[in-house]
Amino acid sequence: MATVTLKGNPVETCGELPAIGSEMPFFCLVKSDLSEAGPADFEGKQLVLNIFPSLDTAVCAASVRRFNHEAASFDNTVVLCISADLPFAHKRFCEVEGLNNVISLSVFRSPAFGKDFGVELVTGPLKGLLARAVIVVDNEHKVAYSELVSEIVQEPDYQAALKALA
Repeated sequence: MATVTLKGNPVETCGELPAIGSEMPFFCLVKSDLSEAGPADFEGKQLVLNIFPSLDTAVCAASVRRFNHEAASFDNTVVLCISADLPFAHKRFCEVEGLNNVISLSVFRSPAFGKDFGVELVTGPLKGLLARAVIVVDNEHKVAYSELVSEIVQEPDYQAALKALA
């Protein structure tokens, strides 16, 4: 279990992020067109897993915009924006914002994702949603970088995550 804060108040996650060097856990999440996606769909690609509570918050939306902008400059890299928002919300957000360099994924059919990646919030007002985290995996799907953002209302360390892609 890890502890982060939400506006200074402690909240706990269900576990720990995957360790650097470990195999990325399996997942099967829902894309904005209601199809499913998992690791096999991204074979040979570096992945940035941008995990957050909800697109309906300013910080979460900012992280999706920032990774959309940054992703365009990296070859062989896919940014996955993952939350408990329904696929319809992901689609609407990306269309309105004109974002096409990220893949939005919903955990609504896959409650195991939050547990397997150690990011499900188990206490506090956002209980059941995902904590803010960034996980970078290499083209063999080994974890190269991970950050559990210590304060949910703060943005992740973009530079550190992007450096892990170099």
